[in-house]
Amino acid sequence: MQKARIKLSSTQHTELDGVCDQIKAIAEKTGVDMAGPIPLPTKALKVTTRKSTDGEGSSSFDRWTMRVHKRVIDIEADERTMKHIMKVRIPDTVQIEIELRN
Repeated sequence: MQKARIKLSSTQHTELDGVCDQIKAIAEKTGVDMAGPIPLPTKALKVTTRKSTDGEGSSSFDRWTMRVHKRVIDIEADERTMKHIMKVRIPDTVQIEIELRN
Protein backbone atom coordinates (compact mmCIF):
# COMPACT_ATOMS: atom_id res chain seq x y z
CA MET A 1 0.00 0.00 0.00
CA GLN A 2 1.14 3.54 -0.70
CA LYS A 3 2.28 5.78 2.11
CA ALA A 4 2.02 9.55 2.36
CA ARG A 5 4.65 11.67 4.06
CA ILE A 6 3.18 14.92 5.35
CA LYS A 7 5.69 17.65 6.18
CA LEU A 8 4.42 20.58 8.25
CA SER A 9 6.31 23.75 9.18
CA SER A 10 5.29 26.94 10.95
CA THR A 11 6.53 29.75 13.15
CA GLN A 12 3.53 29.21 15.49
CA HIS A 13 3.92 25.86 17.25
CA THR A 14 0.38 25.93 18.72
CA GLU A 15 -1.24 26.11 15.27
CA LEU A 16 1.16 23.44 14.00
CA ASP A 17 0.20 21.09 16.84
CA GLY A 18 -3.50 21.79 16.15
CA VAL A 19 -3.15 20.64 12.54
CA CYS A 20 -1.22 17.54 13.70
CA ASP A 21 -4.02 16.70 16.13
CA GLN A 22 -6.62 16.98 13.35
CA ILE A 23 -4.61 14.62 11.11
CA LYS A 24 -4.16 12.20 14.02
CA ALA A 25 -7.94 12.21 14.64
CA ILE A 26 -8.59 11.43 10.97
CA ALA A 27 -6.15 8.49 11.10
CA GLU A 28 -7.83 7.08 14.20
CA LYS A 29 -11.30 7.55 12.72
CA THR A 30 -10.45 5.81 9.44
CA GLY A 31 -8.34 3.10 11.11
CA VAL A 32 -5.10 3.50 9.13
CA ASP A 33 -1.56 3.12 10.45
CA MET A 34 0.20 6.37 11.30
CA ALA A 35 3.69 7.28 12.52
CA GLY A 36 4.18 10.68 14.07
CA PRO A 37 3.97 13.55 14.39
CA ILE A 38 7.76 13.43 14.64
CA PRO A 39 9.21 16.77 15.76
CA LEU A 40 12.26 17.84 13.76
CA PRO A 41 14.86 20.27 15.13
CA THR A 42 13.67 23.86 15.42
CA LYS A 43 15.53 26.26 13.15
CA ALA A 44 16.31 29.61 14.77
CA LEU A 45 16.86 32.49 12.34
CA LYS A 46 18.66 35.37 14.10
CA VAL A 47 18.99 38.97 12.88
CA THR A 48 21.09 41.58 14.68
CA THR A 49 20.97 45.26 13.63
CA ARG A 50 22.51 48.39 15.05
CA LYS A 51 20.01 50.84 16.54
CA SER A 52 21.92 53.95 15.57
CA THR A 53 21.49 54.65 11.87
CA ASP A 54 24.30 57.20 11.47
CA GLY A 55 27.05 55.38 13.43
CA GLU A 56 27.21 58.07 16.14
CA GLY A 57 26.59 57.43 19.82
CA SER A 58 26.85 54.24 21.80
CA SER A 59 26.94 50.83 20.18
CA SER A 60 23.51 49.39 20.92
CA PHE A 61 21.90 46.60 18.95
CA ASP A 62 18.46 45.13 18.33
CA ARG A 63 18.22 41.34 18.16
CA TRP A 64 15.34 39.41 16.58
CA THR A 65 14.81 35.67 16.45
CA MET A 66 12.31 33.72 14.37
CA ARG A 67 11.86 30.04 15.18
CA VAL A 68 10.64 27.61 12.51
CA HIS A 69 9.04 24.45 13.96
CA LYS A 70 8.70 21.32 11.78
CA ARG A 71 6.79 18.03 12.06
CA VAL A 72 6.70 14.89 9.88
CA ILE A 73 3.79 12.44 9.72
CA ASP A 74 3.83 9.12 7.83
CA ILE A 75 0.37 7.72 7.11
CA GLU A 76 -1.16 5.04 4.88
CA ALA A 77 -2.54 6.75 1.79
CA ASP A 78 -5.88 5.17 1.04
CA GLU A 79 -8.38 7.28 -0.89
CA ARG A 80 -10.81 7.92 1.95
CA THR A 81 -8.13 9.09 4.40
CA MET A 82 -6.46 11.40 1.89
CA LYS A 83 -9.83 12.94 0.99
CA HIS A 84 -10.41 13.79 4.66
CA ILE A 85 -6.89 15.20 5.04
CA MET A 86 -7.38 17.46 2.01
CA LYS A 87 -10.45 18.98 3.71
CA VAL A 88 -8.55 19.99 6.88
CA ARG A 89 -8.45 23.76 7.36
CA ILE A 90 -4.83 24.85 7.39
CA PRO A 91 -4.00 28.25 8.98
CA ASP A 92 -2.05 30.78 6.92
CA THR A 93 1.03 30.40 9.12
CA VAL A 94 1.35 26.64 8.51
CA GLN A 95 2.97 25.26 5.36
CA ILE A 96 2.09 21.70 4.36
CA GLU A 97 3.70 19.37 1.84
CA ILE A 98 2.29 15.94 1.02
CA GLU A 99 4.48 13.39 -0.76
CA LEU A 100 3.25 9.94 -1.88
CA ARG A 101 5.68 7.01 -1.58
CA ASN A 102 5.54 3.34 -2.50
